[in-house]
Amino acid sequence: MSDAVSPRELSALRAALLNTSGTVPLHDRFRALFTLKSLKNDDAVKIISEGFADHSALLKHELAYCLGQMKLVSALPVLQSVLENLDEDPMVRHEAAEAIGAISSPDFKVVLTKYLADPNRSVRETCEIALAKIEWDNSEEGRQHLASKESSDQTPTYTSIDPAPPSSKLLSGQPKPDDCLNLQSSPSRYRAMFALRNIGTPAAVDALAAGFSDDSALFKHEIAFVFGQLLSAHSVPSLLNVLQDASESDMVRHEAAEALGGIATPEVLPHLKEWMTREDSPRVVRESCQIAVDMWEYENSGQFQYANGLESVMIEATPA
Repeated sequence: MSDAVSPRELSALRAALLNTSGTVPLHDRFRALFTLKSLKNDDAVKIISEGFADHSALLKHELAYCLGQMKLVSALPVLQSVLENLDEDPMVRHEAAEAIGAISSPDFKVVLTKYLADPNRSVRETCEIALAKIEWDNSEEGRQHLASKESSDQTPTYTSIDPAPPSSKLLSGQPKPDDCLNLQSSPSRYRAMFALRNIGTPAAVDALAAGFSDDSALFKHEIAFVFGQLLSAHSVPSLLNVLQDASESDMVRHEAAEALGGIATPEVLPHLKEWMTREDSPRVVRESCQIAVDMWEYENSGQFQYANGLESVMIEATPA
């Protein structure tokens, strides 16, 4: 999407994301967010950054993710402030650390290093992985990899900035259930995870699903995210098990819900609607299911793109 939007359009997107009217549904705020993400400019960064005053941990988590994917250094100060706020939800702080890694400025290694001893395990692990990514991005191998991508005429299957580079060198032969689990360091496990994603076969999905037995909520939440990228119906049973497991971390269940919304097979919709309305559903799971239902409806509609926030807000702003 072009960044040539008018001040009026930008103002409308800001009003939608920040819910200044108090009447904007959460899923429409998400669409406005992803529209702003696609602009990839400093004005969008400023608007997205304002959203961290919100009460929804899910929304703030997604704000941090989008800032990382935009890869603009202007987002680094607000991401640092989110990571440093010990009163913030760990799910949001972890995503801020991951976003710092995605932007990959060596100047911010000192910030990530400070939180390698954070009280929250997910934050600690994320900082370790983000540091490894910055090191790799600025290594000879990383620079060669980037140059190869930029010179290629082929559109990559996955356009996201991953927390770790995929490395099939960590795997041998056909994917096996213990491929990720047997690796000792978090960065190595992540590299194997994204290599399995790129393989994408049912055997690779099974190897990834085996990771849901791990004791790291961060690791499991990333597996669910990868399943949302793969969009393989083969992963639906394991994702449903995660969503329905009340003893599982909210961070993992939230990612499972959104993955199911993206896969959008018929059998997942009743489960998403159930956990969107259940009284015992944690807020982040409930809100994730709301977003997932909107994603499911989008995937089963004729809409051209999900990030259509600009079209939506301008229709609403047009006088009758």
